[in-house]
Amino acid sequence: MEGFQFIDIIILAMVAGFIVLRLRSVLGRRTGHEPTRDARPDDGFARGPADSPDNVVPLPTARRGREGNLDIEPAYLGTPLEAGLVQIKMADPSFGVARFLEGAAKAFEMIVAAYARNDTDTLKPLLSSEVYARFAAAIQEREERGETMETELVVLKPPKAEAITVEGTLASIDVRFQSEQVNVIKDRAGEIIDGDREHVDSVTDVWTFSRDLASRDPNWALVATRSVE
Repeated sequence: MEGFQFIDIIILAMVAGFIVLRLRSVLGRRTGHEPTRDARPDDGFARGPADSPDNVVPLPTARRGREGNLDIEPAYLGTPLEAGLVQIKMADPSFGVARFLEGAAKAFEMIVAAYARNDTDTLKPLLSSEVYARFAAAIQEREERGETMETELVVLKPPKAEAITVEGTLASIDVRFQSEQVNVIKDRAGEIIDGDREHVDSVTDVWTFSRDLASRDPNWALVATRSVE
């Protein structure tokens, strides 16, 4: 009886050994297609879904220079504005013309409204000292005459950047604003002495905003204005 048990143990051991060998042949064999640590993308690039050279997308890394990280908006490539835009983005890679123009439109609305209601507190942080001095003087003269101004901004078309320049660390952007406005001026008695509430004026202005790129202050200030007939 004990002899038969010994034979059974030997047979089971042989079967187990055969199974192990079969598993090693299936699971343990290297075919040359397995991903290894050396074959994994670890070079600062992300691959597309097909994992082919045609689907390689470069990712910005610390090893690339600032110029390599510039993201120039396609609308300005090859235009006279590109050179100035590149200089601004080298100092401030987060700058974007579209976002800047959105802010410029809001500033235009705020400045026009504040000037009409003699609100120098709102005007001061938005204007350069020279422009603020001119606006404040005009407001003071109007107050001394006892006149009031009413302005309604009926339509403001999307503003356009006309020029971008950088001199030293000072960046300047000329923006064209086209608007439809109703403007009237009243005397002390409240009578209209200039303008017409029923008449809408088409107004085109070019405003210049400036900013010191070396300053920690990211705000742009209005430094010049001119009307286009």
